[in-house]
Amino acid sequence: MAAYPESADVQTAELSASPSPAPEAADVPEVPEILYAGELEIRLEEGLVLATGRALTLSVREFELLVALARRLGAIITREELYSSVWGGPLRAGDRSVDVYVSKLRNKLEQALPDRRFIHTHPGFGYRFQPQPSRNVHMESTGG
Repeated sequence: MAAYPESADVQTAELSASPSPAPEAADVPEVPEILYAGELEIRLEEGLVLATGRALTLSVREFELLVALARRLGAIITREELYSSVWGGPLRAGDRSVDVYVSKLRNKLEQALPDRRFIHTHPGFGYRFQPQPSRNVHMESTGG
């Protein structure tokens, strides 16, 4: 049974509805999964990222990396976890793929939204995805 919000309307409708056969899976429209992070909208099924409504051009790896980071908003994710999630295997010693793609993705996000920083590096730990005002905007607004 699907989980519904606790409300009298839903409960009453469930109780008063006459029994009917379950709809076929094809008949039930699937709600597209969309992730939001600040001004970013990540449409998973479409492989599309919008920054304040404008589409960004990302490679497949950049998109998968963004999704892996955005799914764990605010958490520090190790390079090994990101590699496993995006590339589908264990990170080999000396492989800098994660760092290269994080740099590319960071640049594209900062070009699209220069007043925001999304990807934060935690040396020795990994990366954290969290939309925050960029340091430049903060310094300009405080006169620093």
